[in-house]
Amino acid sequence: MSGKTTALPADGAEKRALITGIHGFTGRYMAQVLADAGYRVFGTVLSAKDSGGDLVAVDLADLDAVARMVEAVQPDVVVHLAAIAFVAHADVEAIYRVNIVGTRNLLTALASLAKKPSAVLLASSANIYGNTDVEPITEDVMPAPANDYAVSKLAMEYMARLWMDRLPVMLVRPFNYTGLGQHENFLLPKIVSHFRSGARDIELGNLNVARDFSDVRMVTDSYGKLVALGDAAAGHTFNICSGVAYTLQQVLDLMADIAGYRINVHVNPAFVRGNEVARLVGSNAKLQVHTGPLALRPLEETLRWMYAG
Repeated sequence: MSGKTTALPADGAEKRALITGIHGFTGRYMAQVLADAGYRVFGTVLSAKDSGGDLVAVDLADLDAVARMVEAVQPDVVVHLAAIAFVAHADVEAIYRVNIVGTRNLLTALASLAKKPSAVLLASSANIYGNTDVEPITEDVMPAPANDYAVSKLAMEYMARLWMDRLPVMLVRPFNYTGLGQHENFLLPKIVSHFRSGARDIELGNLNVARDFSDVRMVTDSYGKLVALGDAAAGHTFNICSGVAYTLQQVLDLMADIAGYRINVHVNPAFVRGNEVARLVGSNAKLQVHTGPLALRPLEETLRWMYAG
């Protein structure tokens, strides 16, 4: 991991932060943001072999284990990232179990603590908006989830509202974001990897799909700023986005300029989803009202960072 994050106030001194899913793509960057703010950072991991020190192996579907974990950590702030985040994940039952029941178990455990955290940030997804024709998408746009992943995240949001009278819960709806270290089953890392290896051909789906892409460093900086706000952000839902959309064809054009050659694209019908969300462009106006200006980065800068490795 490399790339500088925006410095937060050192409001975490002597405080403890808990990040669920700390070894995930986003978790690694989030840990750096909170560590830079002075927090002692604890994290949950899936496997016991990855645990030790401030890393705790826990299955979020096991309420008793989650309760023991939060009792031991005593977090001052929580950033809940652990989830199945790949839209096309094959195990649909796991999507619902992890994304809804796992989150509910975490909230149940946190609410039972004698000393409640000052901020509980839950990561939802802009996928909940579905195939809306509104542009840009604000937080008030009616959800219309078009896949199981999106349904699980919207259900998680509704469930979380049952806890807002007991915990300072804030919801974030990140649009697509990327960066160094993201798995290649996501589109932009796949494209960058092909160019880095000098591949002459690539198989993709619909090249006209347009997405609002952000840099993971902006996303985690925003999460850190919201957590620092505590009660001022509690009860709110925030889009996390750049406000600019790129089609996959535009991404390919940017990468061609960066790598110095054009790749042959083959559209594979297996990669074209029947319920594909055609265009997602978000509004970050509400977020900026609360956090101030965002550390936005042009997509070309992010792609160059990923290409350089």
